[in-house]
Amino acid sequence: MRRLVVIDAPSNLGLRPPAPATVPGCYKLAGAMREQGIVRRLGAHEGGVVVPPRYDRGDWREGDGVFNAGAIAAYTRKLADRVEHHVRAGDFPVVLGGDCSIQLGAALALRRIGRYGIAVVDGSADFRHPGNSDRIGAAGGEELALTTGRGQADLTDLEGLRPYVRDEDVRIFGMRDDDEDRAEFAELRIPTATVGELRQWGPAELAAGFRQSLEVPVLDGFWVHLDADVLDPSVMPAVDSPDPGGLMPEELGPLLAELVRSERCVGFNLTIYDPDLDPDGTAGALLADLVVAAFAQP
Repeated sequence: MRRLVVIDAPSNLGLRPPAPATVPGCYKLAGAMREQGIVRRLGAHEGGVVVPPRYDRGDWREGDGVFNAGAIAAYTRKLADRVEHHVRAGDFPVVLGGDCSIQLGAALALRRIGRYGIAVVDGSADFRHPGNSDRIGAAGGEELALTTGRGQADLTDLEGLRPYVRDEDVRIFGMRDDDEDRAEFAELRIPTATVGELRQWGPAELAAGFRQSLEVPVLDGFWVHLDADVLDPSVMPAVDSPDPGGLMPEELGPLLAELVRSERCVGFNLTIYDPDLDPDGTAGALLADLVVAAFAQP
């Protein structure tokens, strides 16, 4: 039985402000999950909080690159130290974000240790980079590109370890069927399973096949990244970009379980849920239930 360790990573540095003079509310995700009793329900140990820098874009303007880049880089190293410690100790970190830029902390930590893959469960793959967009700025929409070495060096090449994850070690689940990045992933030979494909072939069945492709000798293991916006807005409206056509809970549940129960899975993070957009806590309760069920013994 793996020792689960819950680590709070309440950073919102990678998202644009939802309105002038405000900050993204996803930094409250970890607190909301704890209020749902997630640590107790997982039977997890306490991993503490990795406190992020203050959200301050200063005089950033479009065209300046990734905003909060210095703060994100510093936070990535700090979170990587915590994740690395637990992975080396044989623990299984469960990291509660935060926006998707927190995934860089896990990626850097694992790159320090060896060669790891990543299973991305996300409504969009967050693959915006200078080669396909002129709107670079929010690392929360760019973290997979940054993780695979695309973008500015102060985020992609920390400690001289670019790329943190190789293209061939990425698997993507839950993209919307009309996602514009699908063509680029096909060119790069990065395997993807869209919502429509998951429904056609079965979420657990496709996840099992992708999981097996990550359970190979060349890899030391893999990490699972879950963005709450993979769920349909009818059940998960509390995200920054709620796009229709997402997975339903009964589809996400078996997919997630197939991944995190693998003996080669070394950690998991949860991102993007915004309690400010969920005043009665219904969406947060659903998300906590899904995560707890995924880790439950079959």
